[in-house]
Amino acid sequence: MKSSLRVKSLALALAVAFAFAGAANAQTAGAPGALVETTPAANAKGEQVVAGGQVPDEATRVAVIEALRRIYGAANVVDKIEVVNTVSMPANWAANVQRLITPSLKDIHRGQFQIEGTQMALSGEVGNEALRQKIVSDMANSLNPTYTIKNSLRVPVSEQIAVDQALANRTIEFELGSATLTRKGRDILDEMAPILQKLTNKSVAVVGHTDNAGSRASNLALSQSRAEAVKGYLVGKGIDPMTLTTSGVGPDQPVASNATDDGRSRNRRIEFRVGRT
Repeated sequence: MKSSLRVKSLALALAVAFAFAGAANAQTAGAPGALVETTPAANAKGEQVVAGGQVPDEATRVAVIEALRRIYGAANVVDKIEVVNTVSMPANWAANVQRLITPSLKDIHRGQFQIEGTQMALSGEVGNEALRQKIVSDMANSLNPTYTIKNSLRVPVSEQIAVDQALANRTIEFELGSATLTRKGRDILDEMAPILQKLTNKSVAVVGHTDNAGSRASNLALSQSRAEAVKGYLVGKGIDPMTLTTSGVGPDQPVASNATDDGRSRNRRIEFRVGRT
């Protein structure tokens, strides 16, 4: 039975949990080398690391825990590793694991880090392409050539980009001079609702805009009413109303000149701004 290490990151409010495993090949939970995964308590504050699983000796357990404590602080590391003598490991496995437990792990979100003998697999989300390459390069440089790394890290599309792509530069239309959505406007919102439902721990500001035709006061009122109409329609499609805010800025934030019909048309729009709840 080989020793293995798995690190799994889970987004839990302000906490991040990592689960370590002694051996991934075991079939029975609790048996020597069985995989044990743990997560922090729901009321955990800050960044908590929970280490669990099975290793072959006390020295390896201490080495892994101490490596974690150097990065996250002793108060943030929960030790649930078991020592099981029947678990075996490659030469210098514990030393190699310690070299891989670096602050760069904190840059990986919703991911997994696994070592099976001398085979490593790294998956999850990172902030940009340069970081994706650097994390794996640093790990590879810290190991001897017998270790191989499968890099499945990815750079996710941001929530704002996903919402913008769903809108696709289209205009959510209303009946002339009113806050009543047209059929075309409703169709666009029908397409956007599933995207908005996937946002987690995010708020969306629905902002109404107008051109400069008419008085500023009437345009402010109209843009606010249209933003509220969009929110009402999305709530009817299952979006949590607590995640949606509305505002109307009238003609104050144009994206084009109001001197042309095309410019005025572009300025009459609904904007979605993604933020944190």
